[in-house]
Amino acid sequence: MKKISTILILSLFSFSVFAQIPKLPQLTSYGFRLGLTASPTIGWVKSEQGKSDGIALGFSYGLMGDFNFAPNYSFSTALTITTMNGKSTEVDPTYIKSLDLAANKSIPVAYDLKYKVQYLELPLTIKLKTVKDNGRRYYGQFGLSNSFLLSAKQDAVSSTAQLDNVKISDYTKFYRAGLIIGGGGEFDISENTSFVAGLTFNNGFTNITTDKNRDVRNHYLGLNFGVFF
Repeated sequence: MKKISTILILSLFSFSVFAQIPKLPQLTSYGFRLGLTASPTIGWVKSEQGKSDGIALGFSYGLMGDFNFAPNYSFSTALTITTMNGKSTEVDPTYIKSLDLAANKSIPVAYDLKYKVQYLELPLTIKLKTVKDNGRRYYGQFGLSNSFLLSAKQDAVSSTAQLDNVKISDYTKFYRAGLIIGGGGEFDISENTSFVAGLTFNNGFTNITTDKNRDVRNHYLGLNFGVFF
């Protein structure tokens, strides 16, 4: 009888202690969001063997997605077709000069170039978001831009030639890497739909030309618009 009483007392005590232990929070699935994006861009080119010669407009469009792994944090990516244009003045770009039949091969020639390069872009970024307030929240974004060449053309003007839409894909590297820094806001339209607007700086840090004697890097500033569904 004493043993049974002892077991009952211990059982009640154990139940009482267990009941006082706070319940562990359930794991929450924050989900995946998919949307459409379109961005006018302002691009420019920097060349070690020349100088930047102004900006050029471009455009980017495609899909975007956020993998939300915490209430205020997302892994953000996209799949876009992005045109990165830019202007520069460069001395003796090898392929362009080979097409300039009037140029003196022994005398350096400066060419005004316009790059028209199109990529398939796959950014990998982290997005940090504020707490939603009245259907709106703001974010900052940081990560890596991965761009894969689709096409590359170039206009070239010198004192002896004017060349338009010269195909330079064979002289442009297939892969381009860049650093992405951006920010913006997200605004609810309905329960499951929101509008996104922001600004992104894409800083290319790899040489885009295959010419071993040249180092050219392209960059752009994008005005981002999108809709998450």
